Amino acid sequence: MSILSDLITSLGPTLSTGRPTLLVVAGPTAVGKTALCVQLAQHFQTEIVSADSRQFFREMSIGTAKPTPEEMQGVPHHFINSHSITQDYNAGRFEADCLQLLDTLFQRHQVVILTGGSGLYLQAVTDGLDELPPADPAIRVQLQQELAELGLEHLVAELARLDPVAHARIDRQNHQRVLRAVEVCRATGQPFSSFHTGRTAAERPFRILKLALSREREELYTRINQRVDQMLEAGLLAEVKALLPYRHHNALQTVGYQEIFGYLDGLYDWPEAERLLKRNTRHYAKRQLTWLRRDAEYRWVSMSE
Repeated sequence: MSILSDLITSLGPTLSTGRPTLLVVAGPTAVGKTALCVQLAQHFQTEIVSADSRQFFREMSIGTAKPTPEEMQGVPHHFINSHSITQDYNAGRFEADCLQLLDTLFQRHQVVILTGGSGLYLQAVTDGLDELPPADPAIRVQLQQELAELGLEHLVAELARLDPVAHARIDRQNHQRVLRAVEVCRATGQPFSSFHTGRTAAERPFRILKLALSREREELYTRINQRVDQMLEAGLLAEVKALLPYRHHNALQTVGYQEIFGYLDGLYDWPEAERLLKRNTRHYAKRQLTWLRRDAEYRWVSMSE
């Protein structure tokens, strides 16, 4: 049997109860989420909600591997091209917007699919988030200036001084996470980690089933390298050049864009930019897998046949 038919067979008894169900399909970049979710959506005659924090933004298409209309195959996809990189959008706002959308979708579908590789955004919808202080625009601008001038390691070192607990837990290669943690520390005078209460998951008016897709490591890495090659052939360099005036925005502090900004700044040559793109995308995939493995509710599905 195929992966799709195996999944449909195993999910059938659970989904036949008539209770609204959010089917979460997570996994690292290039694992094959888009194709499988489209097939599942076609089978269940439903719609897909994207929780990919980079595909929200209209200006970022090639570097985020946005699904094309051909790949979507007529299945409605929500939260793709929904925002501009000039807008301040975060996991908390996505939680509220997504829950409102799900209320509407569940009026006409028994099953809705939520998919993406951004663990925090998936968690926001399924479990809710701890309440953090609101962003401080002045501190954020200062931090972005320091990031540009002094580099990420400078802010990571400050986080280690201000909040050793958060420093140990956080993804220290993720610009946005580090910036937010230091911002909260500076704005409140309290450790960022002190705002994470460890509370129980929020109650949701629908059942949640979580799937995490995986592949053999070498197979996944090969797919990642091929995807980067495809992005470059599709014009990633031109896309990044067009975004230079907006490079300080949070949305662009991410793999696929930072490496080419470095090339455009003259920090290294083009072959090195290509090498960094592939290496950092592989590292990003490893971090995505690490995040998902922390949640015991995920059922792992191998995409390697």
